[in-house]
Amino acid sequence: MGSRVERVAVGDLQVDPELYEFVNKQVLPGLDIHEATLWTGLATLVAKTGPRISQALATRAWFQSQIDDWHQQLAGEPHDPAAYRAFLESIGYIVPVGRDFSIETDGIDQEISEIAGPQLVVPVSNARYALNAANARWGSLYDALYGTDALGTHPAAGPYDSARGAEVVAFVRGFLDDSFPLQRGSHADAVGYRITTDGSLQIDLGDGTTMLTDPGSLCGYTGEPDTPESVLLTNHGLCVILEIDRDHPVGKTDAAGIKDVVLESAITTIVDFEDSVAAVDAADKVAAYANWLGLMRGDLTAHVTKAQREFERRLNPNHVFKAPTGGEFERRGRSLLLVRNVGNLMTTDAVLDANGAEIPETLLDAVLTVLIAMHDLRHEPLDRNSPAGTVYIVKPKMHGPEEVALTDEIFTIVERVLGLAPNTVKIGVMDEERRTTLNLKECIRGARHRIAFINTGFLDRTGDEIHTSMHAGPMVRKAEMRRARWIKAYEDWNVDTGLACGLRGKAQIGKGMWAAPDNMAEMLEQKIDHPRAGANTAWVPSPTAATLHATHYHRVDVHARQAELAAGPPRSTLDELLTIPVAAQRDWSDAERRGEIDNNAQGILGYVVRWVDQGIGCSKVPDVNNVALMEDRATCRISSQHITNWLHHGIVSAQEVDDSLRRMAVVVDQQNAADPAYQPMAPTFDGNAFLAARALIFEGTTQPSGYTEPILHAQRTRHKQLIGASA
Repeated sequence: MGSRVERVAVGDLQVDPELYEFVNKQVLPGLDIHEATLWTGLATLVAKTGPRISQALATRAWFQSQIDDWHQQLAGEPHDPAAYRAFLESIGYIVPVGRDFSIETDGIDQEISEIAGPQLVVPVSNARYALNAANARWGSLYDALYGTDALGTHPAAGPYDSARGAEVVAFVRGFLDDSFPLQRGSHADAVGYRITTDGSLQIDLGDGTTMLTDPGSLCGYTGEPDTPESVLLTNHGLCVILEIDRDHPVGKTDAAGIKDVVLESAITTIVDFEDSVAAVDAADKVAAYANWLGLMRGDLTAHVTKAQREFERRLNPNHVFKAPTGGEFERRGRSLLLVRNVGNLMTTDAVLDANGAEIPETLLDAVLTVLIAMHDLRHEPLDRNSPAGTVYIVKPKMHGPEEVALTDEIFTIVERVLGLAPNTVKIGVMDEERRTTLNLKECIRGARHRIAFINTGFLDRTGDEIHTSMHAGPMVRKAEMRRARWIKAYEDWNVDTGLACGLRGKAQIGKGMWAAPDNMAEMLEQKIDHPRAGANTAWVPSPTAATLHATHYHRVDVHARQAELAAGPPRSTLDELLTIPVAAQRDWSDAERRGEIDNNAQGILGYVVRWVDQGIGCSKVPDVNNVALMEDRATCRISSQHITNWLHHGIVSAQEVDDSLRRMAVVVDQQNAADPAYQPMAPTFDGNAFLAARALIFEGTTQPSGYTEPILHAQRTRHKQLIGASA
């Protein structure tokens, strides 16, 4: 819905004045682009590609209607997989697979092409979080282990626990032995480290000296050779710093004087404008663009109060080390930043087109996120976010090859408008929609000159799976979905297809988020499966989780694993991907049905109430068992679509859903009682947040692809209008 501001007419566009002033006065200065060129270029992009985006959305709806009709016509009959596949091929939902090819992407930074390691996703709307993520390239393994349950128990409140500290040190020494083995003995026996005259690392064990099994693991140091202040080691392309200070409270208790072991952690970070952000109008978009601008200029700051200390958080500088054989070099101090634009569905009132209609929000993001990133390209290579001079755009929620090809064309136009060399912009294709999965090879082909990233995302992919097959029958319970046949096929298919298309050594193949940020012991146990699966990156929910997950990439040589997989046969088939997760057994007890609906309803309400009332797009939401889970629009999509599916097939009644929503609203109110900004949903159950949660379920069959954005945006906009009217 358009806002009632006095807009600025710029050619065929009508621009919100706050956005217009921000771009002209804050973004364009320092760039060799005239404002008329920019706004005319945006108008051209909208005119050329806006109608094609509308057609793509209409195509999505047409495919959905065809699939709905198929399932409705065959209701009550046994599912015929062969006939189903033939039907999808006949309507063009599954496209023919072309000849083999390898991607032709170049100008890629080593963080994308060479280094396997964790990836953070951070909402652009929170400057402090964004800075934390950018600075999470390095993290203390001591702190990550001591301050979490990674070793099996949570730390007790109070003073330093020396027994816990000893347990941490023992774990880290074991990690060092695995990653940087010695010719004899253990790092646990070390009493000193020094750099020899020939540039080797010598370890004093007390009863003599030893060397690294792989002398090439030594990368650099600081301080003096005989008394280094730090030692930089490298394994599988990832670095580890041994920090040595015998006067430090920790170092003085350590035989070798080690005060900390710091791991290269979040190698890359996705700065998110999409699922983790609640941006519904021009003011929200300007605030988001301003933070992205600060990151790209390198001058973003955030005021922080921590432990009764106030300070300004800034971007970290690079680390400077001495090479073992002489000279100095720098190691990057910050995570390489990618930026996720919004998908094709939503429009924005920040800019209206020649007909007075809102333009596709993804087009505004495409122009302005790249324009802002040009500030980074003006820096010297070592000071850039991207030394290779590349802009990385992650594009979510594309449905099939035609939409990927359209995205490629959009950025070709953006590059021309902004005077950038062809393929300066690289794109990440998020494999999170069913039609993209089934046609992944052809999707990659459509962006073969600029693709830098593919990944899997269980939650959005499951949300689309449920919505696409809404009329096929009631779905299995959410906990069973992770064991569904199509899920494993999907995860393997993504990696195998990426390797077959030549992504190895050129682009990232990623895996999804660990959603329980307080359960680090479980993460350490399970998330090693991602590098073992051949993924050279995977999402983590915090800098601390990045440091812990980094240990997995030391234990698994992802490049070797990818070579092994590339030489083997495919691990999944299209028929496995097409297995619909309809429940075979539907005799759930009343307690099971109620538990499933309560769990979903509580997650929806806990997320939506913060989204609508406070504009928080991603947060830790306690579930019905008070286990904190990371919730964003993807998790909300699967939870709402799952209840919608059970409601549609009569597994639960409308009254049961309403009763659950009211029960869980009381629970969510109690869980948020300590938040002074929180507005309770009970006892009236008529606030914008509660109504949004209810609409997500009861209108779920008609929401495009089951997305949550239209309802959330509408209710958040109403809430902001009410606040404005009462101010």
